[in-house]
Amino acid sequence: MSKFRYGGQAVIEGVMMRGKWFSSIAVRKMNNEITVRVDALKPWSERFPILKKPVLRGAVALVETLIMGIKSLSYSASEYGEEEEEQLTTKELVLTMGFAVLLTVALFVVLPAFLIRLIQPYITSNIVLNLVEGLIKVSFFVAYIIAISWMKDIQRVFQYHGAEHKSINCYEAGCELTVGEVRRHSRIHARCGTNFLLIVLFTSVIVFSFFGRPPLLQRILIHLAIMPLVAGLSYEVIRQAGKDDCHPVFKWLAKPGMALQYFTTKEPDDSQIEVAIRALQTVIQRDASHNEERKVKQFPGSSTHV
Repeated sequence: MSKFRYGGQAVIEGVMMRGKWFSSIAVRKMNNEITVRVDALKPWSERFPILKKPVLRGAVALVETLIMGIKSLSYSASEYGEEEEEQLTTKELVLTMGFAVLLTVALFVVLPAFLIRLIQPYITSNIVLNLVEGLIKVSFFVAYIIAISWMKDIQRVFQYHGAEHKSINCYEAGCELTVGEVRRHSRIHARCGTNFLLIVLFTSVIVFSFFGRPPLLQRILIHLAIMPLVAGLSYEVIRQAGKDDCHPVFKWLAKPGMALQYFTTKEPDDSQIEVAIRALQTVIQRDASHNEERKVKQFPGSSTHV
């Protein structure tokens, strides 16, 4: 089996799976039909090899994942809804991404920094102060996840999230991708985006500890400036935690995020597992075909005939 680690994302009534050369989105439409879209991937690291370096690749992956995620959500919404509905335009995608980033910054950077400003006169230790800020951020994040997990529409998305994880766990275990086999596997996965976000929050506390206790505006700007570094470091932790033979330290670091996945994933039904399987099988097949084409181009006379 390929050593490549597949990943994915739950979308509206469907699942997006990302492979090495392609991505696929499977959506169950209102008429119960499953529609699948396949896109060729054009990662920035292929055009700029330096972006494959550790830490840098994490920051790039975060931006690429955000863009792909919003496009996938737009496509799934248009496929699941009425036929005349259109996907978001480039301008609308940029505005949506901008709003999402602003909301994230406001909730997890600006508001915690403001609260820290109010309580820092009562805390003399910079280490303790930064730990308190980290605790505030994590509390906000966990409270946000728990709150939205009660929303009916979000629960459907979280079920597809569970189906995505089960399918990938099944594939990585070397089992056949059938509904029955997939159902046996866990809906928790170490490389989940929930893990990544939680590790980002923890890592930001450690990195920011080197900057003392700057005033409010400077505190916010420093947090924003170090975000690429924090994302890059967090990505490397997730990569290690997702390996079968990873060091126990990385397994320990991944545990809080894996525990939180009991809120961000729900047990899927068979129809949702079927959608996840279709997305994963499609991208695996397209990646395999692409690999064969590359071999033929590199070694034109090496084809084997049976």
